[in-house]
Amino acid sequence: MNVECTRLPSGVTVVTERMPHLESVALGTWIKSGSRDETEAEHGIAHLLEHMAFKGTRSRSARDIAEQIENVGGELNASTSTETTAYYARVLKDDVPLAVDILADILTESEFDDEELTREKHVILQEIGAANDTPDDVVFDRFSEQAYAGQILGRPILGTPESVRSFSSDNIRAYLARNYTPERIFIVAAGAVDHDKFVRQVEQRYAGLKPRGDTPEPIAEPARYTGGEMRETRSLMDTQLLLGFEGRAYHARDFYCSQILANILGGGMSSRLFQEVREFRGLCYSVYAFHWGFSDTGIFGIHAATGGENLPELMPVLINEMRKVADSIDQQEIERSRAQIRAQLLMGQESPSARAGQMARQLMLYGRPISTQEMMERLEGITIERLTDLAGRLFFDTKPTLSAVGQLENLVPLDELMQSLNAGSVDKIKVAG
Repeated sequence: MNVECTRLPSGVTVVTERMPHLESVALGTWIKSGSRDETEAEHGIAHLLEHMAFKGTRSRSARDIAEQIENVGGELNASTSTETTAYYARVLKDDVPLAVDILADILTESEFDDEELTREKHVILQEIGAANDTPDDVVFDRFSEQAYAGQILGRPILGTPESVRSFSSDNIRAYLARNYTPERIFIVAAGAVDHDKFVRQVEQRYAGLKPRGDTPEPIAEPARYTGGEMRETRSLMDTQLLLGFEGRAYHARDFYCSQILANILGGGMSSRLFQEVREFRGLCYSVYAFHWGFSDTGIFGIHAATGGENLPELMPVLINEMRKVADSIDQQEIERSRAQIRAQLLMGQESPSARAGQMARQLMLYGRPISTQEMMERLEGITIERLTDLAGRLFFDTKPTLSAVGQLENLVPLDELMQSLNAGSVDKIKVAG
């Protein structure tokens, strides 16, 4: 890897990867802070801050920001997640100083004008409404609310209409001062970039940032997985279904094992769920398994979208596939999953934007960039025995979470579903075939 890393005196980390065959650079500022760092009264403020960062600084209006980056053919965007926030750009190599300047400007000099704040609140209220009108968004939000009931981790990132309306500019500044501190800031660039020159540009533009000093760093509330069931009946053509269990945190021994297991069970068209549920039985137009990691917990889930009339047949088939993967796995399935993950890693490295995001995540999680070779070495020790043991512990020893949205009159209670899993007999709930 042509990766270089420098930690500035302020505590800001700067990382670059030179990709000499490119004429462009993907760069951004990643903050190790997201919706999980909000207080109860701040629900949705991390996402609102991300929006407001583009609404004017001491030297640029919102229109100036948009025009200056687009005048050189560049792109500028941002995103908020549970544990991170990112502000990123893509420009030609000669325009890197401009992109660095704009990114630094919106993060250190934003005005948070009251009139702009009023307008942006209205935009976010529409965003919340659109999300509530999208069943496959709703089913994931309801799942999180149930899996981590009563906790920040279980709340929607967007906030609620009531919480968004309540925020003032001072609230945003307080959240920013508490969480956007130098040791949480990672500035990353990939593409046609010179490391030393980039570091000088960053150091000059972020010179005003001061180390946290003796002030203790905020600590997120520890996750407490609760599980349970949440149903929302809606008059829809399809039913959105999400069945999940507590997964593994990023640093847990079984994290990569969980990734492989999710891939085998429902990670592509060759996966067990896709072949059995969609191809053989035609019960779903969408079915897949996934594993998400957080800093201290995780989610292993199965998502399906189907007609409500298919639920009596679909649910026992899902249960049956969970039991089968806990009983036996073929070595060929492991090799295929490893090959898919390796291909995804290598293909991602061909995109400067994907590579910049990957390095930023690795820095925040592990404190350093991780090579593809090292990533693959972590997958090499995963055996059939480890996978079946993990599946057994995930599905039999963890309280499940079920969320469902749509026509639900044919969906049996969660307890009945899981009793069939633990009893070893799915005939009670009519497995077809």
